[in-house]
Order: sequence, then C-alpha cells, then structure tokens
Amino acid sequence: MTSDTVISIRELRTQFGQSVIHDGVDLDIHRGEVMGVVGASGTGKSVLMRAVIGLVTPTAGTVSIFGQDRATMSNAELKAAERRYGVLFQDGALFSSLTVAQNVMVPLKEHTGLSASLMAEIAAYKIAMSGLPHDACAKYPAELSGGMRKRAGLARALAMDPDIIFLDEPTAGLDPIGAAAFDELIGDLQKTLGLTVVMVTHDLDSLYAICDRVAVLVDKHAIVGTLQELAANPHPWMHDYFHGPRARAATASGDK
Repeated sequence: MTSDTVISIRELRTQFGQSVIHDGVDLDIHRGEVMGVVGASGTGKSVLMRAVIGLVTPTAGTVSIFGQDRATMSNAELKAAERRYGVLFQDGALFSSLTVAQNVMVPLKEHTGLSASLMAEIAAYKIAMSGLPHDACAKYPAELSGGMRKRAGLARALAMDPDIIFLDEPTAGLDPIGAAAFDELIGDLQKTLGLTVVMVTHDLDSLYAICDRVAVLVDKHAIVGTLQELAANPHPWMHDYFHGPRARAATASGDK
C-alpha cells in the first residue's frame, strides 16, 4: 500500500457454496477519491463492499483498510477502524422503531461516551448536513419518503466524522431530479469534508457526475480506470455499458 491508499484488495475470492462471486479481485482505493463500483447483476458489487467492511468473509485473498489486513486485526483494531468509516445501505436500512435522530445517534452510542444532549446536537447537525429539515429529527422512517430515508441513512453514516463512506446503490429508486440532487450532495460533502467515497451503483449519471475512477466487475475480476479508459476497453459488456443510449445521454449531460 502507498501512503494515499486507504483500501487495498488483493486476490480476493468470495463464494457462497459452489457459487464463486469473485476470483482474484485486485483493487486500490485512494484517499480523497470517489470510486464507483459497477457491473452486471450478479457480479457481486454489494458483496465486494460487504467484504471490505467485514460483513462477508472472503474465501481467499486479503482486504487491507488503513494499512491493516482485516483478517489479522484484533477486536480493538477492528473497532477503531469501524469508527473511521460510515455505510449507507440501500433504502437507508434505518431502525423502524427509532426516530431519525435516534438512528443517527446509534453509532455515537456504540463508539463514544458522549452525553445524551451532545449526541442529540451532533445528530441534528448531521441531519442538516444531509439536506433534511430540522423537523425530520423527530420523524420515524415510515413517515419519510424513499429519498428522505436515504438522506437519513447518510446522516447516520456521517455521524462519526468518517474518513470513508460506503454507498450501496444510493440513487436506486429515486426520480431523475432526486438522484441528481443526491449526487450533488455527495459531491459537495466529499469536497467539503475530504471524504473518500466508495459508491456501488448502476447509475451512469452518477458515475459521470462525481466519480474519479470506476471499478467494473466482469468475469469475477475488477477492471479499474477512469471513465475514458473504461469506455475504450473492448470487453463486450463494458462496450455495451459505456456506449449504449444511456451512456450517451449521461455523457451529454456531464458535458453541459
């Protein structure tokens, strides 16, 4: 790993039973970049993210985060690493019995000894950062729209002032206006806070709007590069993905 590499994946193999998802994935993610992760359905985009954050155990290979191999880290080291990243799962993955503010306070309660009043103050600040109105603090997930739940999930991901945020299909289910607004929010937060962003997505507009590099999962491996480099790759799936009608529309939109 170089000094600016915050995540390093080498020869990663994941499988469930006899089904091999990844077989020899290599990927470095650099400090301060926005890395998109794309691929056809079933290529293991979300599985890759879960392997990095420890929710899936690889069959072989290594995942190093902040310079340490996850497999050899002590419980204390894993806990320290968890404080440095936040995760936005699809649809927010909020606790339905907790208000938005209480959801955002969950990692604060787990990782800090702050007072209840200070945690509430931090939660309100993170909720505002995510573009939600103040009255959202007291609402329950069922009272929110899909887009608002995603923003609430983002507020929780930001609760611990992380170095890295992982986003799993952040614009899925949003209308084009809502998706563009969410992309803009992520881009603004990345620049303002100096975040490293790892974004699993199928949304070409998001790639062209905010990603510095993209990892394409094909043939159980990862092909990594800039959008221009990947668009020039002759692999059949990549050619169809980066040169289809939606790609042309996303490129035209990004050039405006």
